[in-house]
Amino acid sequence: MLNEKRIILMTKMASYEANEGKRNVAIGSYFRTDYIGWQVLKSIISATIAFVVVFGMYIFYDFELFMTDIYKMDLLEFARAVFTRYLWTIGVYAVISYVVYTVRYSRAVKSLRVYQMNLRKLSDMYKQSNTQVYGK
Repeated sequence: MLNEKRIILMTKMASYEANEGKRNVAIGSYFRTDYIGWQVLKSIISATIAFVVVFGMYIFYDFELFMTDIYKMDLLEFARAVFTRYLWTIGVYAVISYVVYTVRYSRAVKSLRVYQMNLRKLSDMYKQSNTQVYGK
């Protein structure tokens, strides 16, 4: 005998597994600090690469002017200014990444808890239907 509530619950769970469930299971397989730390590290590496590319574009934009001014400028001060901007860029990007991945992790864990609750509910429905059919 078909149980309409059980079919609706199984359809809902299958939809979850096919869509966001895969990503949430991957996120949920990490400890919180491991997941967030790994994602922030990847973000810092990406931000470093982006900073180097943007800085290179800035230098090559007007390379002739840069080369004429390089003998007039204080190179140590220029390096400090570039390094300070780099640290600010990385710091801001790391903080934003930390917040984003913390929220993403907490949503994934919450979603997985709901999924686990639905699994238990489905298991109870099966147990209940077996008890009614077989009288056990």
